[in-house]
Amino acid sequence: MPDPDQPSSPPSSTDTPVGEAPAQESAQSPAAPTTDELLRQAERKALENHDAWLRAKAEADNLRKRTAIELANAYKYAIESVAVELLPVKDSLEATLAADTASLESLKNGVELTLRQLSTVFSKAGLKEINPNGEPFDPHQHQAISMLPSEKEPNTVINVLQKGYSLHDRVIRPALVTVAKAKDPQA
Repeated sequence: MPDPDQPSSPPSSTDTPVGEAPAQESAQSPAAPTTDELLRQAERKALENHDAWLRAKAEADNLRKRTAIELANAYKYAIESVAVELLPVKDSLEATLAADTASLESLKNGVELTLRQLSTVFSKAGLKEINPNGEPFDPHQHQAISMLPSEKEPNTVINVLQKGYSLHDRVIRPALVTVAKAKDPQA
């Protein structure tokens, strides 16, 4: 036992057995993790993050695949509602053709009814007729086939050769028209 009157020397690193922390350090922070524990915690956290990343990547891939399938189906079946609406029009045309003893007047009435059905289908689908007779020429909606001298104001549609159509305000077929031009003063 050392003498209490004698100053004691600080413990040296050789006084501590190998593999044990000095008593002074362990007394200061008994709950401090060791390097091995910190490494294990970091590895565990890295594995958790890697697993979360793999799951997020798989979910993103699945979402991309589902979206591609839904988009393909949307393109494939986009006209389904219009097709369903057109079936009665086809039925009416077939019924007209199947009539053995039909007068010209009844055939005309049947065709007019069928045309009204078709116009209703077009309206429901957002398809609008472009019939610009007497209107100013609009190159965004009309296609001029020719220009003829006329009493009407120049650049006015004087004849519609074929009606045009727009789908939700986008022209899908311009109207084929004849446009008025000023008369030659020499003629």
